[in-house]
Amino acid sequence: MGIGADLEPGTLLAAYRAGLFPMPAHHKGPMAWWSPDPRGILPLDGLRVTRSLRQSMQRYEIRVDTAFGAVIDACGDSRRPGRWINRDIKAAYGRLQELGWVHSIETWAEDGTLAGGLYGVSIGGLFAGESMFHHQRDASKVALVGLVDILRRGGATLLDVQWTTDHLCTLGAIDVPRTTYLRQLEAALLRPVDPFAAARDDPRPCDQPGTLDGPDGSDGSSE
Repeated sequence: MGIGADLEPGTLLAAYRAGLFPMPAHHKGPMAWWSPDPRGILPLDGLRVTRSLRQSMQRYEIRVDTAFGAVIDACGDSRRPGRWINRDIKAAYGRLQELGWVHSIETWAEDGTLAGGLYGVSIGGLFAGESMFHHQRDASKVALVGLVDILRRGGATLLDVQWTTDHLCTLGAIDVPRTTYLRQLEAALLRPVDPFAAARDDPRPCDQPGTLDGPDGSDGSSE
C-alpha cells in the first residue's frame, strides 16, 4: 500500500488500526506497508489441535512477556529463510512492548530453556501476530494454543496472521477477503478488552482450545 514513513509507536498503532502492517519490501530494502487481499486469519473457534499436539502441550510451560527480547531475536535469526526482522523492527516493537501494546507468548522446556514462541500486537479485541519460532518440536504450536486461550478468555475476537501458510492452515488459519477482514477489524477495535491484563489476573493454564483432527488425532504435519 505504501513505502516509507517511520516506525514510531503512534505510526505503528495507527497502521494496525487501519489494517496495515510494516515489512521491508526486500532484505535491507525500504519499509513497506501491507494490506493483503486475501488476508490470513485464524478463527478463535477454529484452532485445530491434534492428539500429538495435546501430548506436546504437557512437555512445555507457557509464559507471557517474560522473554520478549529472546523471542524477537529468535524470530529474526539471520539463518531463517525469508528473514525480514531487522534492527529497526526489533527496536520499534521493543518500544511498543515497553508501552504494553506488544506481547510475547513463550514455551519453556522442562530443563528451563526457551523452546519456542511468538509475538504480536494487541489492540482491543485484535491480536496481530507478527512472527513465531521453535527450537523444539511443536513448541511454536503450543505457544499458539496458549495465545488462542488467552484471547478467548480475554474477550478478543480477531487473530490476524497476515498471510496463510501451509503450516498455519494445518492449525486452522483461513483466507478472507480484505473487505471482510476490515469489517472484523473495526468490530474488534471497538471491544473494550485487554486479554493480556485478564491473563495476568487469571494465570491458569491454557484450556487446550480447539478441535481434534482425524480419527487418530494426527494430521501428519510437523513443525
